[in-house]
Amino acid sequence: MNSVLVTGAARGIGKAICLRMAQQGWQVYAGLRKLSDGEALTAVDSRIIPVQLDVTDPEDVAALDRVLPADLTAVVNNAGIVVDGPVELLTLDELRNQFEVNVFGQVAVTQAVLPRLRASKGRAVFISSLSGRVSTPGTGAYNSSKFALEGLVDALRVELRPFGIHTSLIEPGPIATDLWFGATDMVDTTTAHLTQAQRDLYSAHLAGLRKMSQQVPKIAAPVDSVVKEVEKALIAKHPRARYIPGLPGKIQVAATTVTPTPILDALFALVSGIRKR
Repeated sequence: MNSVLVTGAARGIGKAICLRMAQQGWQVYAGLRKLSDGEALTAVDSRIIPVQLDVTDPEDVAALDRVLPADLTAVVNNAGIVVDGPVELLTLDELRNQFEVNVFGQVAVTQAVLPRLRASKGRAVFISSLSGRVSTPGTGAYNSSKFALEGLVDALRVELRPFGIHTSLIEPGPIATDLWFGATDMVDTTTAHLTQAQRDLYSAHLAGLRKMSQQVPKIAAPVDSVVKEVEKALIAKHPRARYIPGLPGKIQVAATTVTPTPILDALFALVSGIRKR
């Protein structure tokens, strides 16, 4: 039986991947920060096994060796968070936490399962983002973590070729999950923790970020669009290095690739409400 470890499986994309692959007959190991979140998954399909896994906890990662099968077929590194706000206003602890989850955690889990994937000539799939290709004002921390992830996976993909392990990046735009539907609350929380002087200095930026957060749910693609690409990466005979879910994402990549940087900067500033003084 094919088997897969999915991180960040409690909700959203991770949960949907678990359900889809279980439906396809795979044994699914659902990585969860709280095991109680696995009850909803096992109630739907008994082929889903909840696993205690905070990707930033070395003990949880080490414990994978005791619960995963020797012939694990694949890992889907989905766990991720978003830290927002202008770069100048980010605390270093916030920035470190962004990288701990989105970069170091994904590498730690992958390193832990690679001996199994080497034995099975399996797959390693990473949920990245279009934000790993284009950076936007107010999301520099998130962008930089995805840029870093893309660089690491590009190297890993070639390094693992001799072992027959295929590696793919999934690069979605905004997806209709609670992460993005709660984006406005996230911006409000970030703003509330700033000093008055910081709020005054970056008032236009914060207002623009809040406005964009309200627009995101209106353009968010369905979760299934990502799940379909993950499934392709897991079962295709010759999986691609990158998968971009949905036509809008493909158009965005094509447009930003040919647009000169000064024009992109001006467009992002305009959309974000950032004006020269």
